[in-house]
Amino acid sequence: MQDRVATLDTKNINSILLIQLGDIGDVVLTFPCIRALRENFPESNLIVAVREKAGELIEDCPWADGVVSVNKQKRGLTKQLAYQKGFFLSLRKFHFDLTIDMRTGTRGAILAFLSGARQRIGYHSMNGKLWRNRIFTHLYVNEYNPLEHVAEFHLSLLAAYGLTTENIWPEIHVPDERHQNATALFKQEKIPLDRPAIIIQPFSLWGYKEWGADKYAHLINWITSQYRFPVVLTGSPGESKRVSEIMNMCGRGVYDVVGKTSIGTFSAILKRSLLFIGPDSSGMHISGAVGTPTVTIFGPSSPASWVPKGKQHLIVHKDLPCVPCRQKGCQDRGISRCIEELTVEEVRSTVERQLLHTNFPPREISSNTL
Repeated sequence: MQDRVATLDTKNINSILLIQLGDIGDVVLTFPCIRALRENFPESNLIVAVREKAGELIEDCPWADGVVSVNKQKRGLTKQLAYQKGFFLSLRKFHFDLTIDMRTGTRGAILAFLSGARQRIGYHSMNGKLWRNRIFTHLYVNEYNPLEHVAEFHLSLLAAYGLTTENIWPEIHVPDERHQNATALFKQEKIPLDRPAIIIQPFSLWGYKEWGADKYAHLINWITSQYRFPVVLTGSPGESKRVSEIMNMCGRGVYDVVGKTSIGTFSAILKRSLLFIGPDSSGMHISGAVGTPTVTIFGPSSPASWVPKGKQHLIVHKDLPCVPCRQKGCQDRGISRCIEELTVEEVRSTVERQLLHTNFPPREISSNTL
């Protein structure tokens, strides 16, 4: 199958809209695309449309000129119509010449159409034959290779039209204001500033990626007793109760900032930290992009597709013949055997490998805390 239009008219591109309505990790993995557009169109006004929760990432992005935040809040009919009208008018004021949608869903396609851009690039969707594919003037056909990193896959959409960059891995630049907010939060929560913290994000949007509160508690108690690093637990406001369960199983040196950070401040916290530990999640992606080492617990999803690049990013996964199955738990039932059977010792061993490379050697202790 051929692209609908094989070439892109790159003349008179004064205003560009890049649409990425995925989760936070998807937005981070789109940063190289934002950079590629800036490098290819240095004088153009570059706007990025994301879901509201990721808006600060784009506000802080040095290659973007602005952000359009899509709010999915439920409203009554009258308020919804008023919101949609205001959103449409604000979108049209940019007078876009080029729009690129990074996903195959319908929301981004509608947004691309409403942008009014004369050229609209998107992926071909097998389910979009009725109307979705027809919205785009440039339709790119590319079957995803399971061994290909998602950041490279996103860049392939631009590369198909001659828009390339040598900087293919995500980078997040944290402005001073976010660093100041992170410092203020640490002081407020009485988190020590004289030793770097280890950030643990225990939970995920997807339950089949989660390891277990009791296992995290055992791991945390080992870290705080063996190394005496402050351990900071992060997550969304809705996870406060679950994180409290972990806190109740831990001793001193553990701090809870769940729901207390914006996504921009979260980036600053990760930037100043020694190590990130958690599932395949937003924290892993942001850590990789700010340059902080990671230990990521993988289950059904594929590290080849998602893990940040570099020797400082280690993974832990169960050596089972079905891994990775790329399903939402075993038989898509929401529970992953490969996660359930992963032991504390297996994760601890990988964390220890990371900490051996720091300038903070473990203190001498007579027995193991596990």
